[in-house]
Amino acid sequence: MGRSRRTLPEELLLLALDPATGTTAQPQSLDLGLAGAQLVELALAGRIAPDGDRIAVVQPRPTGDPTLDCALELLRRRGAPVRAVHWIGGPRLGLRQTYLSHLERCGMVHAVAGQMCGVLPTTRYQATDNAISREIRARLDSAIRTGVPPDPRTAALAALAHAVGLGKHLYPGNEGRSSRSRLRDLIRHDPMGGLVAHAVMDVQNGVAAQPRRSAPPAGRQATAGGRAAPAPARGVPMQPHRGSAAHVVAH
Repeated sequence: MGRSRRTLPEELLLLALDPATGTTAQPQSLDLGLAGAQLVELALAGRIAPDGDRIAVVQPRPTGDPTLDCALELLRRRGAPVRAVHWIGGPRLGLRQTYLSHLERCGMVHAVAGQMCGVLPTTRYQATDNAISREIRARLDSAIRTGVPPDPRTAALAALAHAVGLGKHLYPGNEGRSSRSRLRDLIRHDPMGGLVAHAVMDVQNGVAAQPRRSAPPAGRQATAGGRAAPAPARGVPMQPHRGSAAHVVAH
Protein backbone atom coordinates (compact mmCIF):
# COMPACT_ATOMS: atom_id res chain seq x y z
CA MET A 1 0.00 0.00 0.00
CA GLY A 2 1.51 3.29 -1.03
CA ARG A 3 1.77 6.05 1.56
CA SER A 4 0.62 8.68 -0.96
CA ARG A 5 -2.96 7.89 0.05
CA ARG A 6 -4.28 8.67 3.51
CA THR A 7 -5.77 5.69 5.27
CA LEU A 8 -9.35 5.62 6.51
CA PRO A 9 -8.35 5.78 10.22
CA GLU A 10 -6.29 8.90 9.47
CA GLU A 11 -9.18 10.53 7.63
CA LEU A 12 -11.66 9.69 10.39
CA LEU A 13 -9.32 11.18 13.00
CA LEU A 14 -8.80 14.36 10.96
CA LEU A 15 -12.58 14.71 10.63
CA ALA A 16 -12.95 14.44 14.39
CA LEU A 17 -10.18 16.94 15.18
CA ASP A 18 -11.63 20.31 16.17
CA PRO A 19 -9.51 23.04 14.55
CA ALA A 20 -10.48 25.56 17.23
CA THR A 21 -9.73 23.54 20.36
CA GLY A 22 -7.23 20.93 19.14
CA THR A 23 -9.26 18.16 20.78
CA THR A 24 -11.09 15.25 19.19
CA ALA A 25 -14.86 15.00 19.21
CA GLN A 26 -16.47 11.85 20.65
CA PRO A 27 -13.17 10.48 22.03
CA GLN A 28 -14.56 7.26 23.54
CA SER A 29 -16.54 6.14 20.51
CA LEU A 30 -13.79 7.43 18.20
CA ASP A 31 -11.45 4.74 19.53
CA LEU A 32 -13.98 2.13 18.40
CA GLY A 33 -14.32 3.88 15.06
CA LEU A 34 -10.57 3.81 14.48
CA ALA A 35 -10.49 0.05 15.10
CA GLY A 36 -13.37 -0.31 12.64
CA ALA A 37 -11.68 1.96 10.11
CA GLN A 38 -8.64 -0.32 10.19
CA LEU A 39 -10.88 -3.23 9.17
CA VAL A 40 -12.34 -1.29 6.26
CA GLU A 41 -8.89 -0.18 5.11
CA LEU A 42 -7.64 -3.77 5.22
CA ALA A 43 -10.69 -4.85 3.21
CA LEU A 44 -10.06 -2.12 0.62
CA ALA A 45 -6.49 -3.43 0.37
CA GLY A 46 -7.78 -6.96 -0.29
CA ARG A 47 -6.37 -8.42 2.95
CA ILE A 48 -9.65 -9.29 4.68
CA ALA A 49 -13.26 -9.83 3.64
CA PRO A 50 -16.63 -10.06 5.39
CA ASP A 51 -17.95 -13.55 6.13
CA GLY A 52 -21.48 -12.96 7.37
CA ASP A 53 -21.02 -10.91 10.54
CA ARG A 54 -17.43 -12.08 10.80
CA ILE A 55 -14.10 -10.93 9.35
CA ALA A 56 -11.87 -13.40 7.52
CA VAL A 57 -8.25 -12.94 6.46
CA VAL A 58 -7.97 -13.72 2.74
CA GLN A 59 -4.43 -12.41 2.07
CA PRO A 60 -2.00 -12.18 5.01
CA ARG A 61 0.67 -10.31 3.00
CA PRO A 62 1.67 -7.07 4.83
CA THR A 63 0.38 -3.76 3.52
CA GLY A 64 3.47 -1.76 4.40
CA ASP A 65 1.58 0.28 7.01
CA PRO A 66 2.89 -0.81 10.46
CA THR A 67 -0.32 -0.07 12.36
CA LEU A 68 -2.55 -1.82 9.84
CA ASP A 69 -0.13 -4.74 9.61
CA CYS A 70 -0.26 -5.17 13.39
CA ALA A 71 -4.05 -5.47 13.18
CA LEU A 72 -3.77 -7.85 10.23
CA GLU A 73 -1.35 -10.10 12.11
CA LEU A 74 -3.62 -10.20 15.15
CA LEU A 75 -6.52 -11.22 12.92
CA ARG A 76 -4.36 -13.89 11.25
CA ARG A 77 -3.37 -15.35 14.61
CA ARG A 78 -7.02 -15.91 15.47
CA GLY A 79 -6.97 -18.75 12.95
CA ALA A 80 -10.69 -18.42 12.19
CA PRO A 81 -13.03 -15.60 11.18
CA VAL A 82 -13.81 -13.31 14.11
CA ARG A 83 -17.06 -11.47 14.71
CA ALA A 84 -16.65 -7.80 13.84
CA VAL A 85 -18.39 -6.72 17.04
CA HIS A 86 -15.97 -8.76 19.17
CA TRP A 87 -12.92 -7.44 17.34
CA ILE A 88 -13.98 -3.80 17.62
CA GLY A 89 -15.03 -4.26 21.25
CA GLY A 90 -11.64 -5.68 22.22
CA PRO A 91 -8.96 -3.65 24.03
CA ARG A 92 -7.54 -0.90 21.83
CA LEU A 93 -5.41 0.99 24.33
CA GLY A 94 -3.56 3.90 22.79
CA LEU A 95 -4.91 3.52 19.25
CA ARG A 96 -6.04 7.16 19.00
CA GLN A 97 -2.69 8.39 20.34
CA THR A 98 -0.88 6.10 17.91
CA TYR A 99 -2.62 7.74 14.98
CA LEU A 100 -2.20 11.25 16.37
CA SER A 101 1.54 10.62 16.73
CA HIS A 102 1.62 9.24 13.20
CA LEU A 103 -0.15 12.32 11.81
CA GLU A 104 2.38 14.45 13.67
CA ARG A 105 5.31 12.56 12.14
CA CYS A 106 3.74 13.00 8.71
CA GLY A 107 3.48 16.75 9.31
CA MET A 108 -0.33 16.85 9.14
CA VAL A 109 -0.75 17.99 12.77
CA HIS A 110 1.51 19.51 15.39
CA ALA A 111 1.33 19.00 19.14
CA VAL A 112 0.68 21.94 21.46
CA ALA A 113 1.53 21.41 25.13
CA GLY A 114 -0.72 22.95 27.74
CA GLN A 115 -2.22 22.50 31.18
CA MET A 116 -5.67 21.60 32.46
CA CYS A 117 -6.82 23.65 35.47
CA GLY A 118 -3.32 25.10 35.54
CA VAL A 119 -1.90 21.83 36.87
CA LEU A 120 -2.40 18.73 34.71
CA PRO A 121 -0.27 18.62 31.56
CA THR A 122 -2.26 18.21 28.34
CA THR A 123 -1.47 17.93 24.66
CA ARG A 124 -3.67 19.33 21.94
CA TYR A 125 -3.21 18.79 18.23
CA GLN A 126 -3.61 21.47 15.58
CA ALA A 127 -3.82 20.69 11.87
CA THR A 128 -0.86 22.09 9.96
CA ASP A 129 -2.83 22.26 6.72
CA ASN A 130 -6.58 22.71 7.03
CA ALA A 131 -6.91 22.10 3.29
CA ILE A 132 -6.56 18.36 3.93
CA SER A 133 -9.45 18.32 6.39
CA ARG A 134 -11.52 20.51 4.06
CA GLU A 135 -10.96 18.07 1.19
CA ILE A 136 -12.10 15.13 3.33
CA ARG A 137 -15.12 17.08 4.52
CA ALA A 138 -15.94 18.16 0.94
CA ARG A 139 -16.25 14.52 -0.12
CA LEU A 140 -18.86 13.91 2.58
CA ASP A 141 -20.68 17.15 1.78
CA SER A 142 -20.80 16.24 -1.92
CA ALA A 143 -22.23 12.78 -1.23
CA ILE A 144 -24.85 14.28 1.09
CA ARG A 145 -25.78 17.16 -1.20
CA THR A 146 -25.90 15.39 -4.58
CA GLY A 147 -27.34 12.04 -3.53
CA VAL A 148 -24.96 10.35 -5.99
CA PRO A 149 -23.66 7.05 -4.57
CA PRO A 150 -20.14 7.78 -3.30
CA ASP A 151 -17.04 5.66 -3.83
CA PRO A 152 -16.55 2.85 -1.27
CA ARG A 153 -13.95 4.80 0.73
CA THR A 154 -16.18 7.85 1.14
CA ALA A 155 -19.22 5.67 1.88
CA ALA A 156 -17.29 3.84 4.61
CA LEU A 157 -16.02 7.13 6.04
CA ALA A 158 -19.60 8.43 6.19
CA ALA A 159 -20.79 5.22 7.86
CA LEU A 160 -18.07 5.40 10.50
CA ALA A 161 -18.60 9.13 11.09
CA HIS A 162 -22.26 8.40 11.78
CA ALA A 163 -21.46 5.37 13.96
CA VAL A 164 -19.13 7.27 16.29
CA GLY A 165 -21.48 10.25 16.59
CA LEU A 166 -19.60 12.81 14.49
CA GLY A 167 -22.80 13.90 12.75
CA LYS A 168 -23.57 16.53 15.40
CA HIS A 169 -19.95 17.72 15.24
CA LEU A 170 -19.94 18.05 11.46
CA TYR A 171 -23.54 19.21 10.98
CA PRO A 172 -24.66 20.82 14.25
CA GLY A 173 -28.01 22.21 15.31
CA ASN A 174 -31.46 22.03 13.78
CA GLU A 175 -30.14 23.28 10.46
CA GLY A 176 -27.89 20.24 10.22
CA ARG A 177 -30.62 17.70 10.95
CA SER A 178 -31.29 16.76 7.32
CA SER A 179 -27.55 16.45 6.63
CA ARG A 180 -27.14 14.15 9.64
CA SER A 181 -30.01 12.02 8.34
CA ARG A 182 -28.44 11.75 4.89
CA LEU A 183 -25.05 10.97 6.46
CA ARG A 184 -26.71 8.03 8.23
CA ASP A 185 -28.29 6.88 4.97
CA LEU A 186 -24.90 6.64 3.23
CA ILE A 187 -24.18 3.59 5.38
CA ARG A 188 -25.92 1.39 2.80
CA HIS A 189 -23.49 2.16 -0.03
CA ASP A 190 -20.57 0.03 1.19
CA PRO A 191 -21.21 -3.47 2.63
CA MET A 192 -17.96 -3.62 4.60
CA GLY A 193 -18.36 -0.09 5.91
CA GLY A 194 -21.93 -0.88 6.88
CA LEU A 195 -20.94 -4.08 8.69
CA VAL A 196 -18.23 -2.31 10.65
CA ALA A 197 -20.36 0.76 11.43
CA HIS A 198 -23.16 -1.40 12.81
CA ALA A 199 -20.58 -3.30 14.88
CA VAL A 200 -19.29 -0.01 16.31
CA MET A 201 -22.82 0.98 17.31
CA ASP A 202 -23.51 -2.48 18.75
CA VAL A 203 -20.43 -2.23 20.98
CA GLN A 204 -21.61 1.15 22.27
CA ASN A 205 -25.02 -0.36 23.00
CA GLY A 206 -23.50 -3.28 24.91
CA VAL A 207 -24.35 -5.93 22.32
CA ALA A 208 -20.81 -7.32 22.25
CA ALA A 209 -20.99 -8.19 25.95
CA GLN A 210 -24.27 -10.08 25.67
CA PRO A 211 -24.05 -13.89 25.45
CA ARG A 212 -25.37 -15.41 22.26
CA ARG A 213 -28.59 -17.38 22.69
CA SER A 214 -30.25 -19.83 20.39
CA ALA A 215 -33.03 -18.25 18.36
CA PRO A 216 -36.64 -18.99 19.39
CA PRO A 217 -38.99 -20.63 16.87
CA ALA A 218 -40.03 -18.43 13.95
CA GLY A 219 -42.75 -15.96 14.79
CA ARG A 220 -42.25 -16.35 18.57
CA GLN A 221 -40.04 -14.56 21.01
CA ALA A 222 -38.87 -15.84 24.39
CA THR A 223 -39.97 -13.90 27.46
CA ALA A 224 -38.02 -13.44 30.68
CA GLY A 225 -39.89 -16.38 32.24
CA GLY A 226 -38.96 -18.71 29.43
CA ARG A 227 -42.43 -18.69 27.81
CA ALA A 228 -42.84 -17.88 24.17
CA ALA A 229 -44.53 -14.61 23.31
CA PRO A 230 -45.75 -13.33 19.95
CA ALA A 231 -43.15 -11.38 18.03
CA PRO A 232 -43.88 -7.65 17.57
CA ALA A 233 -45.78 -6.68 14.47
CA ARG A 234 -43.65 -5.85 11.45
CA GLY A 235 -42.64 -2.22 11.44
CA VAL A 236 -43.20 -1.76 15.19
CA PRO A 237 -39.80 -1.35 16.93
CA MET A 238 -39.19 -3.08 20.22
CA GLN A 239 -38.56 -0.75 23.14
CA PRO A 240 -34.96 -0.95 24.42
CA HIS A 241 -34.28 -1.81 28.05
CA ARG A 242 -33.51 1.20 30.21
CA GLY A 243 -29.82 1.85 30.57
CA SER A 244 -28.82 -0.48 27.75
CA ALA A 245 -27.21 2.22 25.65
CA ALA A 246 -23.77 3.46 26.61
CA HIS A 247 -23.56 7.19 27.27
CA VAL A 248 -20.79 8.79 25.25
CA VAL A 249 -19.46 12.15 26.34
CA ALA A 250 -17.76 14.43 23.83
CA HIS A 251 -14.73 16.34 25.08
